[in-house]
Amino acid sequence: MSDDCCKSGFSWGGKPEGTESTIAKNRTYVTGTSKSAAVLLIHDIFGWTFTNLRLLADHFAKEANATVYVADFFDNEVISEETMDDEAKRTAFDLPAFVGRNSKEIRYPEIKAVAQALKAEYPRVAAIGYCYGAWACLQLGADPSLIDAISVVHGSLCTNEEIDAVKVPVQVQAPETDPQWTPEIREYANKKIPELGVPYDFVYFPGLMHGFAARGDPEKKIEKDGLERAKRSAVNFFNEFLH
Repeated sequence: MSDDCCKSGFSWGGKPEGTESTIAKNRTYVTGTSKSAAVLLIHDIFGWTFTNLRLLADHFAKEANATVYVADFFDNEVISEETMDDEAKRTAFDLPAFVGRNSKEIRYPEIKAVAQALKAEYPRVAAIGYCYGAWACLQLGADPSLIDAISVVHGSLCTNEEIDAVKVPVQVQAPETDPQWTPEIREYANKKIPELGVPYDFVYFPGLMHGFAARGDPEKKIEKDGLERAKRSAVNFFNEFLH
């Protein structure tokens, strides 16, 4: 993961409407009242307490008629949201060391356990992952017994092999400029996924950069329009494959 694009951004403000609970031994934010459909929102590096992601979860709960979970997959470690707009804090934050503490090998068993718990409770379950969370969605998508559909938003740490293994409907939301979901992996996904025999929704955002859908600046029209379109695209995808 490259440093600055994953650590910078804007806090949207607002007050999340859900509650905090636990699922599969992980603390989680829960919002929504659906008994038939759930969404697992897998967070970026700012973790399960990140206000922007909780606000997105509230939106998905309402617009996609789902109960949405934002579980803690960083073992209680929380990065201050002030890091996004504080250059000194961004510089001090060691992203490679953080990713090492939260590697795929360490975190995927927890993520899988939460997905299993949701699937035991809800007839239909989807997952959406932002930045760090995207690779986990791809891995979940290799097992239809765990998940019914996945959405990957400006993904990080994703591999061709993870794309190859997907067996459920998949959505990819990709900005024009992204050092993580690179032009090479974007081209690979756009070629490979249609060959897998699963529904594929590719949503492209010209003029935007990595992080826009979770940390974009709502005061800039192009970024506000992009993050609103990203929300609508995810809701449409959930409504199609959860109901």
